[in-house]
Amino acid sequence: TRKPSKEMLRDIDVLVYDIQDIGCRSYTYISTMYLAMQAAAENDIEFVVLDRPNPLGGLKVEGNLVEEGFFSFVSQLKIPYVYGLTCGELALMINGERMLEQPCKLHVVKMKKWRRKMNFGDTGLPWVSASPHIPFAHSAYFYPVSGILGELGYMSIGVGYTLPFEMFAAEWIGAEEFARALNAKRLPGVVFRPIHLKPFYSVGKGSNLQGVQVHLTDFSKARLSDIQFHVMEVAAALYPDKKVFDHADKGRFNMFDKVSGSDFIRKEFSQQHRFSDIQSYWTKDEESFKKLSKKYYLYK
Repeated sequence: TRKPSKEMLRDIDVLVYDIQDIGCRSYTYISTMYLAMQAAAENDIEFVVLDRPNPLGGLKVEGNLVEEGFFSFVSQLKIPYVYGLTCGELALMINGERMLEQPCKLHVVKMKKWRRKMNFGDTGLPWVSASPHIPFAHSAYFYPVSGILGELGYMSIGVGYTLPFEMFAAEWIGAEEFARALNAKRLPGVVFRPIHLKPFYSVGKGSNLQGVQVHLTDFSKARLSDIQFHVMEVAAALYPDKKVFDHADKGRFNMFDKVSGSDFIRKEFSQQHRFSDIQSYWTKDEESFKKLSKKYYLYK
């Protein structure tokens, strides 16, 4: 079960959350925290969060809020895709914004010396693998770069190779022209390098693929989650017979929508396969969420 039952919580005085999150809505540790907070409230148990750094820092906010009909374990909370809070701050928001029917008795144990401008590399702390495909701190930086597109199984995003979430490749892509077209966009803080590879498992297993590796040259300037939409646009322009929503497994559209927090992204993008058609929608909630978030900041 994803939510602790009454039986599990019998004789428990305090429920403690001490898990390293990666700052992206679809990574389900925060969903687990939400459900645990819900169970603690229902059973009148104190809930303690031992706060940890958000690997993406506390300044990046990207993506639309989850809409009604699209809440799920990969989009449990009405927050942007990249939400710019620590798990402790998010827990305070869950309570404060009445995301629970009944607020829990919450206590957050703050970190020392963490600042919002820090990504994980700035902390000087050792990274312990958060899950099999987040083996390094920088893996967390790339998860929002490709994670939404990755739900479709349309091209390899490096899961099954040595670069999880850091690349985009397929048998029908020409690496050099793909990299050239993406670099011509001059996306802030991002460079694309041609790559040739053969995945060990997952999408493209055993096949010779070509594509691009994503390099973040300026983390603070890069719009992480936008990158996959630019990739989808360029793929459609260079290879019009391989447009993503014309060729991806339609059985995966539901998961794509859940991770996106809306079906508008898919439906609108599929009309002309241009990021500009969805960009204002993808970004529409960011400034208002930043303003709301400040009520729950524990760090400068």
